[in-house]
Amino acid sequence: MTPQLQMAIKLLQLNRLELVDVIRQELEENPALDEETESIPEDQTQASIEEPVKENESLNESPSVSDVMDKETIHDNIDWSNYLDEYNSSGRTHFEVERKDAPQYETFIARKESLKDHLLWQLLMTSPTSEEEMIGSLIIGNLNKNGYLEISVEEISENNNLDIDKVKEVLGVLQTFDPPGVCSRDLSECLLIQAKQIGLDDTLITEIIKYHIKNLENKNYKAIAKALKISINEVVASINVIKKLEPKPGRSFSVEEPQYINPDIYVYKFEDEFVIMHNDDGMPKLRINPYYKKAIGRNEVIPEKTKEYLKEKMRSATWLIRSIHQRQKTIYKVMESILSFQKDFFEKGIAFLRPMVLRDVAQDIGMHESTISRVTTNKYAYTPQGIFELKYFFNSSINRVHGEAIASASVHDKIRKIIEGENSKKPYSDDKIAKLLKEVNIDIARRTVAKYREKMGVLSSNKRKQY
Repeated sequence: MTPQLQMAIKLLQLNRLELVDVIRQELEENPALDEETESIPEDQTQASIEEPVKENESLNESPSVSDVMDKETIHDNIDWSNYLDEYNSSGRTHFEVERKDAPQYETFIARKESLKDHLLWQLLMTSPTSEEEMIGSLIIGNLNKNGYLEISVEEISENNNLDIDKVKEVLGVLQTFDPPGVCSRDLSECLLIQAKQIGLDDTLITEIIKYHIKNLENKNYKAIAKALKISINEVVASINVIKKLEPKPGRSFSVEEPQYINPDIYVYKFEDEFVIMHNDDGMPKLRINPYYKKAIGRNEVIPEKTKEYLKEKMRSATWLIRSIHQRQKTIYKVMESILSFQKDFFEKGIAFLRPMVLRDVAQDIGMHESTISRVTTNKYAYTPQGIFELKYFFNSSINRVHGEAIASASVHDKIRKIIEGENSKKPYSDDKIAKLLKEVNIDIARRTVAKYREKMGVLSSNKRKQY
């Protein structure tokens, strides 16, 4: 594989944020690569990553791309002045004005306290002995993200040569800390600690938690009522209280940052036509450094080693610009093909999504399926129907009783709507859902309904039932 091809494939499989990171790194490491930050004279050269390589060449009219394989090889004897001019055509200029007197955003952000820090602070507030502080630190250090103790008291005692009774004593203290239920060893203990802290110890609620947690999980309320010799209404009242307890005490202290989706491409409807646009926000505008370009163009006397170094960096910069152009063109072509296949979806919604596989797009735009797979993985499109991963548009087909096949994602949506509209006291079984789908011309088996339901994270009918 040529260096150009390796770089093209590498950039093609990156999403937009990853591409920006790679460009920033290249800007730091390659002196021949430059970022345009202000307007330059018309005779100055520039390569903008969101514009086509040549003037007068649009993305729709670009020459055919064969799997982003740039077969052109850059030779040592190339005429650099002519070559660089080709990749420095004028593009859009982007201005950003930074206010020096504006306060820094970081000054308004406080670091989120972790569960470990919160518990250690409470432990120190109890004025522990050095031994108790060490044991407490060991216990806190072995909590998982949900606040549960992952190892047994016996293991802590044996591994650290500690008295087991002392470890149990410190654990008991830690279990009184905030958040309620922290340092529990299982779900039952977690719920019992919380029930005790709100004054519900030795009640019907604790009886259900201690001895009927499995029936509680399966919503088998009749079995609980029969075992405790009470009415269903009493069971339901107790369970409504249990539902308000926190099964994952450490959840509120999660340090995981939300992952925001930044679309790689936009699809807008303008009058009666759809318009495709790349997301250029924050994308550096690249060009070849004019200083090195002029130095080579004037054939200045440069030491051989320096000349070789400059040539290598110039090649690398040029390949990067070419590869980014190629990436943008390829993503555009794939999105254009998806739009042509799925126009009803963009017009009317998920129910009109058609079955489609990678081969359909590959044949449509003359590329290999592996290239389409790279383009559609971990990249998102903003559409009139919402933000979707490009992979979302590729679905297996589901047969209908009459008419053409339907996409599996559309069937998911129909199952979700059926469940949303059901009577919560009498939820539909998988078999009943399959029959309802057949009434609307979708023929799938009960086990397929169960598979799709589980994939969507929807509980079975007996667990969805509300008393």
